[in-house]
Amino acid sequence: MSKRSEPKPWWVYRGSRQQHDDIATRLPPAPPWRKSRGPALVRPLTLDNGPSPNFEASDEVIELVNTALYLRRPLLVTGKPGSGKSSLAEAVAWELKLGRPLRWPINTRSTLQEGLYRYDAIGRLQEASLQEKRKQADGSVAADPDIRQFLQLGPLGTALAPSKYPRVLLIDEIDKSDIDLPNDLLNVFEEGEFEIPELSRLFRTGTDDELQVRTIDGELAPTDKGWVRCHAFPLVIMTSNGEREFPPAFLRRCLQLELKDPGPEQLQEIIRLHLGDEAVARSGPYIDTFLARRGKDTLATDQLLNAIYLVSRVPGAQHDMESLLNVIFKSLGSLGTP
Repeated sequence: MSKRSEPKPWWVYRGSRQQHDDIATRLPPAPPWRKSRGPALVRPLTLDNGPSPNFEASDEVIELVNTALYLRRPLLVTGKPGSGKSSLAEAVAWELKLGRPLRWPINTRSTLQEGLYRYDAIGRLQEASLQEKRKQADGSVAADPDIRQFLQLGPLGTALAPSKYPRVLLIDEIDKSDIDLPNDLLNVFEEGEFEIPELSRLFRTGTDDELQVRTIDGELAPTDKGWVRCHAFPLVIMTSNGEREFPPAFLRRCLQLELKDPGPEQLQEIIRLHLGDEAVARSGPYIDTFLARRGKDTLATDQLLNAIYLVSRVPGAQHDMESLLNVIFKSLGSLGTP
């Protein structure tokens, strides 16, 4: 992580840990090849009164985030565990007042369908059965349950819901996915839209109702004849621990950022952000030990934070730090090995 300079004129995201409305006034229209077809639903930018996320962004990080915003491209962020990959999404969403970032944690069973939307077919059948029983009991007319009650957009689907301003979506640890998921994402990333067949069939029956679907955060999003079409492409931040390679077609549609291990000055700033100036004053020997061990083993920055917390906040812990460091600074590469 390199040292940061003064903000550049073209930066919308500045990494300043100060909220502002620049995305509403300075972000130009999408490039012609990234035009979307969804309506520009106006939702106000969201002021988050909570503290700024503790993420120290370098010039390289800031420039890649801004490039992704301007080009409407996903950002693939690689780095060692604990390097701040997930915190980046929180920091961007907070500064640009884009609401809380949507999260999609990935595992080997994750599918594109799960990210886009969920249809509770069993719940709908159960509701239809209950209505039929009521009809038999009291002679009332049983209507088919409204399918929209049993549909909900997932994190990716919610990020693509129509809005004037982009949502921030964190797809966490995509390298843990099934081998097909990155390729499955290609068309959605390229087009910014997807079909919900259950709603498309409903539209084709001639219904005149406005077809809306619930988002993962409880709002209602309009659809276009059963299609969800974004207006502002979301800022998609995908994290990877570098445990696998991705197909060239997938990489071509992404911007790639590697978060480097922070050096001594950056570690001091991270400690200051989390634990304050007093902790920084006591951190020197532990930073030196951490850097020496990180040169040989795989260590994460939060392991250093754990050590500094103990020595600065827990009375008496500093007397046992030699033995505690052997526990706290255990190599992540050796975990689980005999």
